[in-house]
Amino acid sequence: MTVRQSIVFNGDLGSGKSTVSVEIAKLLGMRRVSVGDLYRQMAQERQMTALQLNLHAELDQAVDGYVDQLQRDIAASGEALVMDSRLAWHFFTDAVKVHMITEPGEAARRVLLRPSGPAESYISLEEAKAKLKERSDSERNRFILRYGVDKAKLRNYDLVCDTTRATPAEVITHIVDAYEGRLAADVLRDAPPLLLLDPARVYPTEDVHNLRGLWESDFVGTVGAAGDRGLEPLSIGYSGEYFFVVDGHRRLSAALQNGFPLVPGRLVAEVDEPVAGGLSAAEYFTHHVRAGNVRDWEAAHKIQLPLPEHALRAPDAVLAGDPAAGR
Repeated sequence: MTVRQSIVFNGDLGSGKSTVSVEIAKLLGMRRVSVGDLYRQMAQERQMTALQLNLHAELDQAVDGYVDQLQRDIAASGEALVMDSRLAWHFFTDAVKVHMITEPGEAARRVLLRPSGPAESYISLEEAKAKLKERSDSERNRFILRYGVDKAKLRNYDLVCDTTRATPAEVITHIVDAYEGRLAADVLRDAPPLLLLDPARVYPTEDVHNLRGLWESDFVGTVGAAGDRGLEPLSIGYSGEYFFVVDGHRRLSAALQNGFPLVPGRLVAEVDEPVAGGLSAAEYFTHHVRAGNVRDWEAAHKIQLPLPEHALRAPDAVLAGDPAAGR
């Protein structure tokens, strides 16, 4: 990369974007700006919680207007910096745009454990999980209505990183490697976003028994020796809530058997975009992700994948004796 670009981080509370952006700014010697810190200060000054300020901002455009102008001014300055903001990807046209995600329960646990101020406090894990979702939904709705952009759309970003199991050091290394062109440069250049996903949260779309013989082959050991950076990116679909494999089950299985916390992926379709056979990503997920296949995949790899709602209602879930089936 001949001209250093800014890096802008987006992600809900508990995704680790503050921790990661602070360390990346130090590592790369770049100034860091946090809009989240500004919002929390504004909430405290108004004796509000962060959620209350978000809801207030839906009615009072001055709140967003002040922050928006600040980001426009910073983007126009041309300074290469690290920006921690849920909307900087919209204002910074020439930047590496990183979207950080994590499993909602893990996000709630992290937020609950960290010190909180009067503007942001929770009394239980369930309350934290519910409030974080409410706050995220409020922001998403506001951004759609006010700017006509959807923060949940993955194609807004250059890099999507799942921090559920990866350590901050692992996340930082992967993001810096991608930023400096050492990791999946072709995906970032030709077909962003590059997905860095927790393999234990990616759903199979075919029977694990189709991989028969994989455990006795040299493939798993070869993948382990090369590490996740040597893994060809998986072809991944996104239903709007869940990630699933379109192509690359053997690589995903090998990554799980080697204990990789992250695997690279190429987004082939999300939500309404077509995958194959005339099916959208959401339809493909509903059609191909079945309770029996998920349970067999879990057993083979010693992981847990929550069954999506459609799989809970499916006949094979009932036949398998799933206590939640049919509810």
